[in-house]
Amino acid sequence: MNFEHLKALSAIVETGSFDAAATLLGITPSAVSQRIKALETSAGQILVRRSLPSSPTEAGAVLLRTARQIQALEADALQSLGQGPEGRATVALAVNADSLATWFIHVLHDAATWSDAVLDLHIEDQDHSSRLLRQGDVLGAVTTDPKAVGGCRAESLGVMRYVPAASPALLQRHEASDGVNWSEMPMLRFSTNDDMQHRFLRSQGVEHFPPTHTVPSSEAFLTAACAGLGWGMIPEQQLEQDLPRGLVPLPGTPNDVALYWQCWAMASPRLERITGAVRAAGSKLRQI
Repeated sequence: MNFEHLKALSAIVETGSFDAAATLLGITPSAVSQRIKALETSAGQILVRRSLPSSPTEAGAVLLRTARQIQALEADALQSLGQGPEGRATVALAVNADSLATWFIHVLHDAATWSDAVLDLHIEDQDHSSRLLRQGDVLGAVTTDPKAVGGCRAESLGVMRYVPAASPALLQRHEASDGVNWSEMPMLRFSTNDDMQHRFLRSQGVEHFPPTHTVPSSEAFLTAACAGLGWGMIPEQQLEQDLPRGLVPLPGTPNDVALYWQCWAMASPRLERITGAVRAAGSKLRQI
């Protein structure tokens, strides 16, 4: 496969159009189109959906990952040759919001000392982040999937514990003779994909779900719980830090979520350094 053709594919997906890709690469839109047609002829499949924004087909996603791996290796080679800023590479990673607000902060502190990498963080639920690896959008991801995506390697990080918690005032308003009136006490969720609270309620024998507020930010979720907007499953690390603000644990079994680090299986100094930083930060989690 021609490297310039693969770079054209990566540029189209990054910018969303053939014209913008041409500007990024410093060539004409016609040249971009010719390169993609040649790549599709070589692959024997359509690789790019000609829409706005342009997006890769399933086959295109496979080659997109290859393209980005080659670009990462190219950046490593430039760095080894002492090319300076030209050796700087964008490092795309997927991490869930709760990890980013807690233990993953230590990775950011490490990255602040790196002069040859630029972080591009994608916030994605840990149950869905492996999809970004398959699509080639990121080179590494924090995920709940222990099975390595094709072309990647996986390792265990530890367990992130979630504890049901609420403000004392909210709990007082919804106390029942046998504990908590779970079916009436307002609840928080992070997004429509977040079913952790629902699963907890089912474990309490509750099928009638209460009024539910959606708060798609880890920090705002915690603030909403402290304000009494609703109860929610709070990361243990956040709860320990914010007990002075008034949150109290609720009766019930905490939810332990096993986290894994998956990244491309390739020999890259940058990738190994990132993996080392994630591994060290993951040591802050409960260990299996």
